[in-house]
Amino acid sequence: MLWKRRNLLATALALPAISAVRAADSKTLRVGFQKGEPVLMAAKTNKDLEKLLEPKGISVEWIEFQFGPPMLEAMRVGSIDIGAVGDTPPVFAQAAHGDLLYLAAQRGAPQSILLPAGSTVQTLADLKGKKLAFGRGSSAHNFALMVLEKAGLRYDQIEPIYLGPADAGAAFERGVIDAWSIWEPYAALFANRPGVRTLTTNQEIGDQYGYILGYGPFVRANPTLVSSVIDTVTATAEKARAHRDDVADLLSSATGIQQDVWRRALARHPFEVLRMNDDLARTQQKVADRFRALGLVPVDIRVSDIVWRASV
Repeated sequence: MLWKRRNLLATALALPAISAVRAADSKTLRVGFQKGEPVLMAAKTNKDLEKLLEPKGISVEWIEFQFGPPMLEAMRVGSIDIGAVGDTPPVFAQAAHGDLLYLAAQRGAPQSILLPAGSTVQTLADLKGKKLAFGRGSSAHNFALMVLEKAGLRYDQIEPIYLGPADAGAAFERGVIDAWSIWEPYAALFANRPGVRTLTTNQEIGDQYGYILGYGPFVRANPTLVSSVIDTVTATAEKARAHRDDVADLLSSATGIQQDVWRRALARHPFEVLRMNDDLARTQQKVADRFRALGLVPVDIRVSDIVWRASV
């Protein structure tokens, strides 16, 4: 179950770091994934990357993470080669001087602000003074900031509670937080529980993107391989878009979360992978600037500096 993976950051940090020598030895592609990320989960189940790479003598190793920040920490120390995360983890990874590259974008999956049973919150402005939970440095963190901007509230006018999905879900059930900024399938899992309400979603607030990133030394050493991987994942997304129920079935089997929850969670999922371009870099720069303006990222960063532009 997704709820029981609380030690993945420590696991990620314990993975052995590798050097640029390992990056040139592309006999194994190590892919970071989250069980709740539909496109890579579809690729894993269908063995799309294995079908692409094994004829070339390259195996695929899948390494699981609960959410984005620990995945990119593992990538930063060279323990994975490619992974898919939300919009915010790359900002913090770049600020930490990780040698990472944006390879592609995924049009963002739905995010929600959930309210527990008995909540008196009715409007976005009512979040003032409330305990709002989200994973620090996650896409839910950025969504929370977008909601506050929409409400005309400053960050210091709420009480941020930094919790990963498992701990936030437990806190939400106990009623010790006032609101929860969270992605799917957690939103769909909790939204139908008695008394729980959805305050808003990013469908009302604004678009978000996820990103496929790669470990810089690996990407630069293997541009043809990486370009083929992105093409394959793009094709996987297109197939998944046309077979949402099948994807819901496989995600239900992988996570233990009911099939009907996944069907609701995937109903608005765009299933679209896009090659990085200047417009996407500018969109992601706004995310970086938002965190920098609040002092949550301590340095100025330029997203365009780490956008991979395939020349193959």
